[in-house]
Amino acid sequence: MPYTPVWFMRQAGRSLPEYRRVREGIPMLESCTRPELITEITLQPLRRYDVDAAILFSDIVVPLRAVGVDVDIKPNVGPVMGRPMREAADLTPLRPLEPDDVPYVTEAVRALTAELDDRPLIGFAGGPFTLASYLVEGGPSKSHDKVKSLMYGDPELWHALLGRLADLTISFLQIQVEAGVSAVQLFDSWVGVVAPDDYRHAILPHTSRIFAALAGYDVPRIHFGTGTGELLGLLGEAGADVVGVDWRIPLDEAARRVEPGKALQGNLDPAILLAPWDVVEERALDVVRRGRTAEGHIFNLGHGVPPEADPDTLSRLTDLVHTASVRDLG
Repeated sequence: MPYTPVWFMRQAGRSLPEYRRVREGIPMLESCTRPELITEITLQPLRRYDVDAAILFSDIVVPLRAVGVDVDIKPNVGPVMGRPMREAADLTPLRPLEPDDVPYVTEAVRALTAELDDRPLIGFAGGPFTLASYLVEGGPSKSHDKVKSLMYGDPELWHALLGRLADLTISFLQIQVEAGVSAVQLFDSWVGVVAPDDYRHAILPHTSRIFAALAGYDVPRIHFGTGTGELLGLLGEAGADVVGVDWRIPLDEAARRVEPGKALQGNLDPAILLAPWDVVEERALDVVRRGRTAEGHIFNLGHGVPPEADPDTLSRLTDLVHTASVRDLG
């Protein structure tokens, strides 16, 4: 590819008026079980932006709901559990995921790959710590105190929980790959609250097992979390081919922290999209320049597109990165 490829986390979603129209009156998790709706929402941003990949419309709690976990997504709140999981008996609902549990995913991926031609479709799943956080905390948390106290205080229960979540995630990603996705991303969004030593002993073995289970499929594997500047080397060590970087660390510094053989993805601060265009342009060009120090670079945001972002800004940004990186490469 003669330029830096671009896609945006949450490129399909609340920032698009057509998304809000098509989802009107339909709960989030229900919309993730309708193949025709998954297909339409996944394709919507590709009609506006010249992005280089589509990202499957879904949610990280979809496999939890599919195996019978009492979870819902509350508007303006996020995933909320009917009952938190804090004891061994609470893990019972976390049974293995079968393809028949998520037929809508297979149907949507097949429909999308037929329509996308050569454009890649990225599948995804939630990382074990982030899923555990929602399950143990009972919903979104700023401190993650309950999940971390379980990790510190009951290692046996902790590893049992993460083992089951890793199994669930492996199955969910394998289903997507076997249906036809071209790459996968593991969103361990909140793992940045964990210290490196704790990550190495309490989380890395489970994440490594997820990536190892996908190694035979020959699809790129992306590993992403926020606040992970001190964990970047470990995120790469877990087995991903691409390490996602948030906006808190420059890409050239990230390249020094990640082992050789890994590409980087990122890392424009999503809030910059709300600034005047000259600021967006300046900051995006800086990301492109710093990204040249990595062995490979995929331009993205450091997290998801804000709901208030102007779609026209994303369109201009995509074109800017393509043209600027062609000049750089040339």
